[in-house]
Amino acid sequence: MQIDLTGKVALVTGASGELGRTMSRTLAQCGADIAIHYKGNEAKAKSLQAELEALGRRAVAVQADVTKLDEVLRMKEHIAEQLGTVDIVVANAVIQYAWTTILEQPAEDYTSQFESCVLQSVHLTKAFVPGMVAKKGGRVIGINTECVMQNLPTQSAYVAGKRGMDGIYRILAKEVGEHQITVNQVAPGWTISDRDRENNTEQNEAYSQSVPLKRRGTDQEIANVVAFLASDLSSFITGAYIPVSGGNVMPSI
Repeated sequence: MQIDLTGKVALVTGASGELGRTMSRTLAQCGADIAIHYKGNEAKAKSLQAELEALGRRAVAVQADVTKLDEVLRMKEHIAEQLGTVDIVVANAVIQYAWTTILEQPAEDYTSQFESCVLQSVHLTKAFVPGMVAKKGGRVIGINTECVMQNLPTQSAYVAGKRGMDGIYRILAKEVGEHQITVNQVAPGWTISDRDRENNTEQNEAYSQSVPLKRRGTDQEIANVVAFLASDLSSFITGAYIPVSGGNVMPSI
């Protein structure tokens, strides 16, 4: 048994970022052709495109502001011209900001998280799910966070945006399930990425001690779950929120 995405087209938003690059590589290694979304980092997106093409995959780097529907629709048309209909959507892009208390957090940070978590999800649905309906199948995967279960001080804007995203995906799973489209969320813990490896910041004892597995997870471990959810091996899983956090958060029944 293996994950085989041969013949599938996957879109990863925020693909030029730390986790996005690893998810894109992993989906490509499983056989998918990749639409590499970026907002501002064209150089990294183009570098990733060349890397994936060297694997024998078709790849295209496409720029868009995913908080704007017209730009997402333009991105869809460009991907369709280059790769065809998207079978797998991975909503990974998010706006970065400085975390602080609710009393001090600027209102615009709540707006940015709503736009990049909730509206991105809505725009991607409107642009790409109709093609999945026509093909009678597809995968929508949202990258959420363990923070929505932690609710720790200074997390408010991020948690508010990601909790709104959670509502969108749970409802979408019910609305499109009859078309054999699955809709799931992967919720990473505090993940080790290339930036940590370069800066020797992989270890954080205080955080690791709170995790049952006593370590931070890696970007590859997150990407592995995304690849599973993108594949036929997960064909009867939908509406799920799956923490990949070493047990740091545990949804209850």
